Amino acid sequence: MKIALIQPVIVPGDREMNCRKIAKAVRAAAANGADIAVLPELWDVSFYPPDVLNLADAGGEKTKEFLHDLSEACHIQIVGGSVARREGGTLYNTTYVFDEEGNLAASYDKCHLFTPGREDDVFTAGKRLNTFYLGDVPMASIICYDLRFGEWVRLAALSGAKILFVPAAWPVERLKHWQILNQARAIENQFFVAAVNSCGSCGAFHFGGHSMLIDPWGEIIEEGGDGEEIITAEIDLSQVDDIRRQINVFRDRRTDLYQLEGKR
Repeated sequence: MKIALIQPVIVPGDREMNCRKIAKAVRAAAANGADIAVLPELWDVSFYPPDVLNLADAGGEKTKEFLHDLSEACHIQIVGGSVARREGGTLYNTTYVFDEEGNLAASYDKCHLFTPGREDDVFTAGKRLNTFYLGDVPMASIICYDLRFGEWVRLAALSGAKILFVPAAWPVERLKHWQILNQARAIENQFFVAAVNSCGSCGAFHFGGHSMLIDPWGEIIEEGGDGEEIITAEIDLSQVDDIRRQINVFRDRRTDLYQLEGKR
C-alpha cells in the first residue's frame, strides 16, 4: 500500500485557494501511484481565523462534494484531514473519508479540543471514535490534540485498526512532542501511524510540518521537512501481524488491574 501525506501551506480563510492546492496535490499523488492521500487538519481555512464560523462549510456539503469528485476522478482513497463544519450555529472540526470510487466511508468530529488555543470556545467536541475500512483494511483516524490521549488511541487499536491517521495543525514550538507522541502511539499499539501536519502560519499559530509515516516498531519510514511537500512511502501491512505475534501486548494486557481504586 502506498500512502501520500499532503503537507500544504494553508491560506487562512481562503477556501477556494486551498481547494485548488489540495486538488493539485491529490492529483499528483494519484499520478505517482498512491493508494491513499491524507490531508491535514482544517485544510480548508487553517487553524483558525477569527471569522471561522462564517467561513465554515454548512453541513459539510461543499467538502463532501469536493472530496467525492476528487477521489472518484483520481481513483484514490482520501482521508480528508478535517474542515470547519457548521450545523446551525454550532461548529465542528470534522474529518471525511472517501474510498476510491467516491463513496463516503467515514466521518469524525474531533473529540479532544485544544483548550490552550481556546478551540473549545469556538468548536463543539465530538462523541465517538472513528474506525472504518478502506478495502478490507481496518483503519482509524483522530485529529491533532487527540494524539495526546493514549486511552483514545488504544480504543482504535482494540477495534482492530492497522493504520492510524493523524491529521494535525501542530505548532512548531512543540514539534518534539509531535514526533515522540506519534512514535509512541505506533509502538504501544503496534500499528502504522500516518501523521500529517500543515506548515505556514495562521495568526499566532506557526505550524511545524514534519509529516511522518511510522511503522509498528516506531521507526520513521519517511518524514517531511518544514515546507510544502508531498511525502510518499510504501507500507507492508503484514508487518502489523508479525509484530503482534512477536510481542503480543494485546494478549498480555491486565485489564483486571486497570481500574482506579476508590478514595479512602
